[in-house]
Amino acid sequence: KNSILPISLDKDIIDNLFAALYSTKGYQLTVDLAQQTVTTPDGDAIEFEVDTFRKHCLLNGLDDIGITLQSTDAIRQYEQRWRAKSPWLFDAIN
Repeated sequence: KNSILPISLDKDIIDNLFAALYSTKGYQLTVDLAQQTVTTPDGDAIEFEVDTFRKHCLLNGLDDIGITLQSTDAIRQYEQRWRAKSPWLFDAIN
């Protein structure tokens, strides 16, 4: 599954990038999410903003389940406290 990373660039920058794309065979940009830059083949680096949380998730390969699994210890502690407070709820599950 591909992740879509919406970033905003100035219209003039986008127009220039498309002009270069259409006039240069094999034109490739390099997108560096960690540095938040788009670099042209000429070495021009264009900075962009991205949501901090989204950036963290993408750089660490976290989906919704991965994010939840980061809290495994807290979830386990919550379940143990709940089980201690209301053991009759869990006796039926055994």
